[in-house]
Amino acid sequence: MVNTNNRVHVERENLSSDTLYRIGIDVGGTFTHAVAIDSASASLVAKAMVPTSHRAAAGVAAGIVEALHLLLQSAKIAPSAVSFIAHSTTQATNALLEGDLAHVGIIGMGTGTNAILARASTNLGRVSVAAGCYLETSHRFIDTAVITPDLVRKTILELKELGCTAIAASEAFAPDQPQSEQLVLKIAAELGILATAGAEVSQLYGLKVRTRTAAINAGILPKMIESADLTEKSVREAGISAPIMIMRSDGGVMDIAAMRKRPILSILSGPAAGVAAAMMFLRISDGVFLEVGGTSTDISAIANGRALIRSAEIGGHRIYMRTLDVRTVGVAGGSLSRIGREITHVGPRSAHIANLAYASFSPPAAAGETFTVETLSPLKKDPADYLALSRTGSSDGKFSVTPTCAANLLGLVPEGDCARGNLETIKQSFTALAAHLRNGSEEQLAERIQKLASAQCIPVVKKLIAEHKLDPELVTLVGGGGGAAAIVPYVAREMSLRFQLAQHADVISAIGVAMALIRETVERQVANVASANEAILAMRQEVFDAVQKMGADPATIEVHVEIDSKTSIVRATASGATKLAVGDARVALTGEERIALVADSLRVTKSDVESLCHNEYFAVFAARRKGHSGLLSLFSATRQALRVLDKEGSIRLQASSGDAWAATRDEAEAAVLSLIEAHATWGDAGKTIPTMILFVGAKIIDLSGLLDQEQVIALARAELANVPAGSTVVIVAKLA
Repeated sequence: MVNTNNRVHVERENLSSDTLYRIGIDVGGTFTHAVAIDSASASLVAKAMVPTSHRAAAGVAAGIVEALHLLLQSAKIAPSAVSFIAHSTTQATNALLEGDLAHVGIIGMGTGTNAILARASTNLGRVSVAAGCYLETSHRFIDTAVITPDLVRKTILELKELGCTAIAASEAFAPDQPQSEQLVLKIAAELGILATAGAEVSQLYGLKVRTRTAAINAGILPKMIESADLTEKSVREAGISAPIMIMRSDGGVMDIAAMRKRPILSILSGPAAGVAAAMMFLRISDGVFLEVGGTSTDISAIANGRALIRSAEIGGHRIYMRTLDVRTVGVAGGSLSRIGREITHVGPRSAHIANLAYASFSPPAAAGETFTVETLSPLKKDPADYLALSRTGSSDGKFSVTPTCAANLLGLVPEGDCARGNLETIKQSFTALAAHLRNGSEEQLAERIQKLASAQCIPVVKKLIAEHKLDPELVTLVGGGGGAAAIVPYVAREMSLRFQLAQHADVISAIGVAMALIRETVERQVANVASANEAILAMRQEVFDAVQKMGADPATIEVHVEIDSKTSIVRATASGATKLAVGDARVALTGEERIALVADSLRVTKSDVESLCHNEYFAVFAARRKGHSGLLSLFSATRQALRVLDKEGSIRLQASSGDAWAATRDEAEAAVLSLIEAHATWGDAGKTIPTMILFVGAKIIDLSGLLDQEQVIALARAELANVPAGSTVVIVAKLA
């Protein structure tokens, strides 16, 4: 029997035999999407969709495998032509939401005066991981002054007798002295029991939080390794030899070996793929990304081409993991309206949950048929005021008008968009609703739906802009997901912001998976962050080596270092593309087209745009613009606004105020220091340096997370060390 929910679309026929492809598979709540991307041109070749296999014995892995095979067969892609394959997974998140976790045995360790505190901090008991769901743990403690392999073996077997199927080892100060934790891992492996160590999941101090993170990681180990093994086996049996990558919660990917150690990194990774696409596929440098599904919208911010990250929580508990700063709103393209004497609310229930069709995708009323308005409860506990329509004299199922339908009626859905619907049915539906409510025209009702839906998104967008100090003049709203056109154009109109709808919005997350960079993060607490140059350089090299080992091309690896002076945490994150990296076959813009693009972005005339400097890959343009200074913004000041374009013409950096120079490699360090001195300011807190960003070859080196010029110079020197002597380096000082 053919599953009618399976869909395939091939964008390009007669594919070249020497073309290499990147495969991305995104697991959604309802459907699993797979795409094939041409590695040379970064263009979409084919896409496939199957229902997500939540209830299969193999979990979501079954749907991943099914989508992969359907994609390869439909596009006639030879397994040997696959150069990169990555997938997202909800397996870890589902395990938390459903309480499908291993019983974890925690082995706490410590000695001396720290033993009493360590014993208490590692005894977690029952850990809440979601509403009504818990991680069950049992606890044993070992004094490391008397630790032996036999004692560790005896302790693990005791925990196994209690029903523990995974072990979490956690010792006080293990980030500095991990030997005891490693001994537990070694003995557990000999006994055939899965185990994780606190110092492996985090190098931060804080024994209780580190233990909690390790315990949750251990709790999902069995399911995740089972899923990973099935996926790897199926991919290899299909003849694909490319490394298998898994989406992380911070927008990058890791190899399957890293996932087997730290599956916790895949938790909360659902929205990460869409944001990765916004950066890699759409090349957004400063904006707010709204991924609009049928039931909810995920909203996140991007600044300087980097997704904004926050510390994660699970079950209301802090853990040592970083995730994208994503806010979820309960309104989307398929949200249902609630009615009384007028339309009172939009959402949170959707047509999908209520098992209703959209008017947009339903056939119009036939001769003699009319649409009748009624109300219902999508779920038993819901109020019975959700809008539905039915056809008199027809056995067809019920349907409803949604934000997608309203956007179509108002002309907000562009031709060819996946949300484009049947306008005849939409008009008939709104006519029936207007007659029922007697409270406005069809267009006024559509406006009402759009206004109620957008009102739920606007405060979140404003909050992200404010919290992350984005310049509203630089912000673009970017819509992805199948329902993007239903929400984003109206939100942009209400906020007077620019917007764009992603090409191939319906599979934007799968595209993000296919194009995501390999990523690794190391974070440690350093005693004196002001003099942490040696530690910074060591951590930079550590993460550089880690992503290179996972397959990243050294020439593409960028390392971003952040220092939190309040917590003394130094964080180094490396990102890099695989050796067969995605190219870009877009036609490069002419000089005149670049000037026009910059003028439009800066909202000035073309004659106001000046070319400042460039290297082989990047060019910096500037224009003088009026701004404001002072606490009360009473005084106008002229600022030099910047735009940095790559060689294809995408804006890769925006600054409302800044300066830029070009220098040879040998002159670059002195140029960095000169720019810092030229634009540093002094205040009660001492010297404040501008944000420094280097454009070295095709790489963007963001030095914004450092505290002082000594650290900037030290890291810049390390980045410039392997640059050819004749290379031109572009140096940008971002002032605002």
